[in-house]
Amino acid sequence: MDQEMKLTKRDRISIWWRSTFIQGSWNYERMQNGGWAFSMIPAIKRLYKTKEDRSAALQRHLEFFNTHPYVASPVLGVTLALEEERANGAPVDNTAIQGVKVGMMGPLAGIGDPMFWFTLKPILGALAASLAMSGNILGPILYFVLWNLIRMGFMWYSQELGYKAGSKITEDLSGGMLKDITKGASLLGMFILGALVNRWVSVTFTPTVSEVELNEGAYIDWSSLPAGTEGVKTALQQYDNGRSLTDTNVTTLQDNLDSLIPGLGGLALTLLCMWLLRKKVSPIVMILGLFIVGIVFHVLGIM
Repeated sequence: MDQEMKLTKRDRISIWWRSTFIQGSWNYERMQNGGWAFSMIPAIKRLYKTKEDRSAALQRHLEFFNTHPYVASPVLGVTLALEEERANGAPVDNTAIQGVKVGMMGPLAGIGDPMFWFTLKPILGALAASLAMSGNILGPILYFVLWNLIRMGFMWYSQELGYKAGSKITEDLSGGMLKDITKGASLLGMFILGALVNRWVSVTFTPTVSEVELNEGAYIDWSSLPAGTEGVKTALQQYDNGRSLTDTNVTTLQDNLDSLIPGLGGLALTLLCMWLLRKKVSPIVMILGLFIVGIVFHVLGIM
C-alpha cells in the first residue's frame, strides 16, 4: 500500500516564506502567476515524485492569478489541501483547483486594500511619524518591526486556516461546501467594494439650479474687514460663525443630488459599468468612453 502523501510543517513554512515574493514576477498577462507557482514548488516536490507529474502541477499553477498579496495566503492554503488530496488519489481535477483560486481571489482582493493599505498602514505610519518627529529613532524601527510582524503573522495563520479548511472542502467534492465558501467570499467582497464606491468613484454635476441673494450680515463683507492679518483673522471668525463667503447662495445640481442620496452619481456610474461588462463590452472601450464623455461634459459645463 502506498504511503499517504502529506505536507509537513516545514514544507508549509517554506511555502509561506516564498509567498512573500508573490509580486516578484508580476506581469500584465497573468499577473501574479509566476510568484504563485514559485510559492507552490515545495508542495509540488513533496507531493509528486515523477518529472511528468511535477511539470503538470507547475503548469496548472502558471494560470492567471491576481489578488492582494497578503490575502493570497488563505487561497494558497486551500490550494495546498486540494493538491494534497489529489496526490493521494482524490478526484480533484485542474478545473476544481483553478475554480477555487478564481472564486476566492476576487472577493478577498476587496478586503486586503481596506484592511492593510487604508487602516493598518496609516495607523502604524502615524505612530512611527509621531515618534520620529520628536527625534526618537524608534519611530522607523517600530514601524518596520510591527508592520512585518503583523503581515507575516497574518499570512502564516491565514495560510494554515485555509489549509485546514481546504481539507474539509475536499470531503465534499460534489461542491456543496465549496459553493458555500466561494459564495460567502463573493458576498463579503461585493459588500466591501460597494461600501468603497463612494470613496473611489466621484462624479460631480456643476449646473446651477438656483442663486439666492443673502441678507446683509449673512455673508462676509470683505470691503469692511481690517487690513492685514487682523482682517484674515476676522474673516475666519465670521466664517466659523456661519457666514457665507459670498453674498449669494448658489445651489448646484450636485447639491440637490447629495441631499437626496450622497454619492448617487458614483453609484450610477458603477452600476452602468457593471451592466456593460455583463453585456461583454471591452474594458478598454469603457475606459476610452469614460474619458471622452468626461471631457465633453466638462467642456459643456455639465461636470
